[in-house]
Amino acid sequence: MSRELRLRIISGIILAGVVLAATWYGGLSFRVLAAAIGLLVYYEWSTITDLHGRDPQGNALGWLGLVLIAGATLAGESVYSLEVLVVFVAIAAVMVAMRRKSWWLPGGIFYAGLTAITLAEIRDDDLRGFVLMLFIFATVWATDIFAYFVGRAIKGPKLAPRISPGKTWSGAIGGAIAAVIAGTAVVWSFFSAEGLWIPVLALLLSICSQIGDLFESFVKRRFTVKDSSHLIPGHGGVMDRVDGLIFACFAAFLLAIVISLTMSGETMSLGGVLLGV
Repeated sequence: MSRELRLRIISGIILAGVVLAATWYGGLSFRVLAAAIGLLVYYEWSTITDLHGRDPQGNALGWLGLVLIAGATLAGESVYSLEVLVVFVAIAAVMVAMRRKSWWLPGGIFYAGLTAITLAEIRDDDLRGFVLMLFIFATVWATDIFAYFVGRAIKGPKLAPRISPGKTWSGAIGGAIAAVIAGTAVVWSFFSAEGLWIPVLALLLSICSQIGDLFESFVKRRFTVKDSSHLIPGHGGVMDRVDGLIFACFAAFLLAIVISLTMSGETMSLGGVLLGV
């Protein structure tokens, strides 16, 4: 076993342990994790897109917004954090339009800020939130792992050769099938869910996860960057590890909001809404 592979395995185990422990404890522990991921994602985004060099004033605004969102996330003030996100994205968009600067600024604030908010909101503090978070982890991780191994074994037509030459349709399909199995198994381990909703939801989040992976590949290719950073030994950066998770969380959060709007006055957590339990 090479030194690089050994380092990758060790750091991966440590990361998984920290994430799962924070997910288990929930509450402040997980909100700290969510806030930290949001801040690190913005750091890597601003570094990749060179916001500190292209637009230092705008980048300072972005950092202020992310710090406020992280603080609201830690305090459990989801409504306030969403309001801050909307305000700072709007201000950044106006600044960019007036000064003809980079549109990567409002994009980064939105991407990183919503990452922290959705992670915290999905986990919440009840059993349903815990199961929903495990469900999303299972679908995303199963997608990543099996897309890699199935793609290498079967090969075949490329999924998006201009964005990520290594990804294949066989890998994408294999990852999606694995995600459905893994995600459904997690939910059925806790609740006796009936019907096809959970498998369909797992398939949807798997697709969103793969879109998120392709999106980050597009951003890195646009700026000719191999890794989002070198913060994680053997793995690259935080964005390299959570790109699929981010889009899956975005999709779950927005879907839960849409479903909630159709419910007649009943208040439920995101986990209760999405899992139907």
